[in-house]
Amino acid sequence: MRRLIGLCTAMSLSTAASAAPQLLWGDTHLHTSYSSDAFANNNLVADPDTAYRYARGEPVLHPYHKARVQIGTPLDFLVVSDHAEFLGVINHTYFNGVDTDDLGLLDALKARIAAWVLQRKIGQGQGRQLFVDVLPEPGDARQAAEAAQLGGQVGWLPPMGAVESSTWRSIIDTADRFNEPGTFTAFIGWEWSSIPGGANLHRVVISDADAQKASAFEPFGLDDSPFPEDLWAWLESTRAETGIDFLAIPHNSNISKGYMFDTVSLRGEPFDADYVATRRKWEPIAEITQLKGDSETHPDLSPNDPFADFEEYPHYIQRWHTPYKAEVGDYLRPALLRGMQLAAELGSNPYELGFIGSTDAHTGLSTAEEDNFHGKFATDSIPANKQLGWSDEEGGTNGWAMSASGMAAVWAEDNSREAIMAAMKRREVYATTGPRIGLQFFGGWQLSEAQLQSPSLYEAATAAGVPMGGVLPAATEGGAPGFLVQAVKDPVGAGLERVQIVKGWLSASGEPREQVFDVVWSGERSANARGQLPPAESSVDPRTGEVAVEAGAPQLLAYWQDPNFNPGQPAFYYVRVLQVPTARHSYLDALALGQEEAPGYPDTLQERAYSSPIWYRPSR
Repeated sequence: MRRLIGLCTAMSLSTAASAAPQLLWGDTHLHTSYSSDAFANNNLVADPDTAYRYARGEPVLHPYHKARVQIGTPLDFLVVSDHAEFLGVINHTYFNGVDTDDLGLLDALKARIAAWVLQRKIGQGQGRQLFVDVLPEPGDARQAAEAAQLGGQVGWLPPMGAVESSTWRSIIDTADRFNEPGTFTAFIGWEWSSIPGGANLHRVVISDADAQKASAFEPFGLDDSPFPEDLWAWLESTRAETGIDFLAIPHNSNISKGYMFDTVSLRGEPFDADYVATRRKWEPIAEITQLKGDSETHPDLSPNDPFADFEEYPHYIQRWHTPYKAEVGDYLRPALLRGMQLAAELGSNPYELGFIGSTDAHTGLSTAEEDNFHGKFATDSIPANKQLGWSDEEGGTNGWAMSASGMAAVWAEDNSREAIMAAMKRREVYATTGPRIGLQFFGGWQLSEAQLQSPSLYEAATAAGVPMGGVLPAATEGGAPGFLVQAVKDPVGAGLERVQIVKGWLSASGEPREQVFDVVWSGERSANARGQLPPAESSVDPRTGEVAVEAGAPQLLAYWQDPNFNPGQPAFYYVRVLQVPTARHSYLDALALGQEEAPGYPDTLQERAYSSPIWYRPSR
């Protein structure tokens, strides 16, 4: 049923003055010149100081072309998440060489030659090939993980524990220097970069620590273990020793070769109650969108969803190209369904996950804006370079294959490390692919359409239901739960095209099922007899890439009830908001280059927001 209520121009969400949390925008996944792959790809100077300055809205110099750049709208929080492996080592080697005092003659010679090759290649702008050369060979992830190899090095470099320790100290001190509770939150974190056989199993680790507490440990990396459960064990023991709280965020699961959300552990062991409880504790949310594409779902897995083909990225992180195959364990919608199936067997759901977006930019610049996108790597920051393949391998990736995405939206009590982490733990978070689309989503048994007009929507809705990330109590009498959605356009972005609710459930025989419902939309369109809504027409100017001001709605509100609700079936519901079509960054580059199109890439896309799900669990 279509319900378009109070189409207004207000750009702020309705919230209670005192009880409601505030909406904060940030990036939990950003790399600086201290990450080895960022440095090898020509980010030689954009360090954490640069990253925080840019995120706060200050002008900075771009690390590649040296022009002045500035974020369109400042962030509220940022996690500098440099790779734990070789932390600062390539940076240090390039500028300072290697210390060979404690090495024998042959090892010292090898180290000097390796440092010379590294300095020469990066100095000539050819460091990308060094990066490609140390990627893992494609293969079986479990066998590769059991081999417990770091995945190669640039030539031969001696252990540089002192360099990594010094770099970590600089990172945490810089975070404290920029952290201003109430104004801007600078988290201390890093990336654990397990990638066995080219299966991306990376996690970004976030802590609530300050620099003094964080100085008691050094980041757990792939060189410590390639297995996620060993990371979780380290988080548990470190928390016990230091009092620091942590979260681990799975990211970019679309290229995990099915292992991120598998039915057994990476060691091949079946899940048990302890495994599920541990995973739920440390990983309550996951990254659904970022520069390396979208991880909501895939056309092969959701063939009846016409929007499932958004920003596909069929490129594994490995030494050479192999054909891409979408697996259930790669995407979050199928993972939520798999989680409910596992819960039926184990009594608890390992994949009851909230959603966020973040960039994974390696430029030190958190950019998710199509018209202000500085690329995944510094090398890809100019249009001429984005067309170039990263290697001579046919089928490989390039800068245009990247998405200008994404953003983490958090409903937190205040702008602080503790409050933002608490919101992540209760999954009151959502993702966008770049635009700052305001979104609230509630479910409950006593919600009503009238509450959408309340000036205190959050207070009213949570008194009668649960917000995104919550779990509905079991049905006690007849009728379906109601859901409230409030979506507001980015104040400086394009209008909204439609709001959808995605439902997933298990049939009576335990088979996964899904359906996408269009619940409210802009314009005068009507759904056909099969409930299908015609697509939005593009208003993008083919000469400038600009969108017509009147396109789309400034706000979409909806009250919706599931027409097929069955109180005996477990289910989840999440909101997907679509913006009107806008120009993709590749098309804007093509226009700048005097081309009619960016070959192989769409001219337009529909940016979107994904709420965290609300779950329904029937009584046993």
